[in-house]
Amino acid sequence: MTGASTPWLALGLLLLAGLALLRRPLGQLLRLAVRSSVGLAVLALFSQVSPLIGVSLGVNPINALVLGVLGAPGFGLLLMLQWALR
Repeated sequence: MTGASTPWLALGLLLLAGLALLRRPLGQLLRLAVRSSVGLAVLALFSQVSPLIGVSLGVNPINALVLGVLGAPGFGLLLMLQWALR
C-alpha cells in the first residue's frame, strides 16, 4: 500500500462509518417522505370530490405532512380543525 492511498482508505472507512450511523434516521426520513407523498395524493383526490360533499381541505405540504405523520386520524383531525375554524 502506498502512502498516497492511505488518506483515501481512511476517508472511505469514515464515510462507511457515517452511513452506518445515519442508516436508521435516513430510513425514517425516507419513510416520512413516502407517507407524506401518499398523503398529498389523498388530498389531491379528496379535492376532486370535495365540491360534491361540501367539505374542502387545502392541498399543501403542511396538510400532507400531518397525514404522513398521523395517517387516517390526521385526516379526521384536519377535517375537524377546518370545521372548527369556520
